[in-house]
Amino acid sequence: MKKRNKIIYWTATGLFSVGMLGSGISQLLHTKEMNELVAHVGYPMYFMNIIGVWKILGVIAILIPKFKLLKEWAYAGFFFLMTGALLSHLAMGDGGKAILGPLFQTVFIILSWYFRPTDRKINSYNLATTEN
Repeated sequence: MKKRNKIIYWTATGLFSVGMLGSGISQLLHTKEMNELVAHVGYPMYFMNIIGVWKILGVIAILIPKFKLLKEWAYAGFFFLMTGALLSHLAMGDGGKAILGPLFQTVFIILSWYFRPTDRKINSYNLATTEN
């Protein structure tokens, strides 16, 4: 892996991991800011418990070695979560700061996934055989 790609991977992964871990903890603790944010977009408060736990588990899955399939699921979950947050804010007519967090997190997730090292990728094999 080229040095440039490693730097991009670890920078993007670090930024989105810190963001997801921080927001996941805030959601589990039901901080005032997180309560207001979730109420503003119209989601129920119990949603924070579910998302908070999954964010923390997802960060762990991304950062630990091995478990390639689990990493793919975590990346997909983060992508759907952040694009859903972005669309929720846009649907509420939010702009500026409210959409920047989910937008940047989505970019970091895509960069982390794209530039991840080979040992963190699933190798695709053609397992179908035509034996007749």
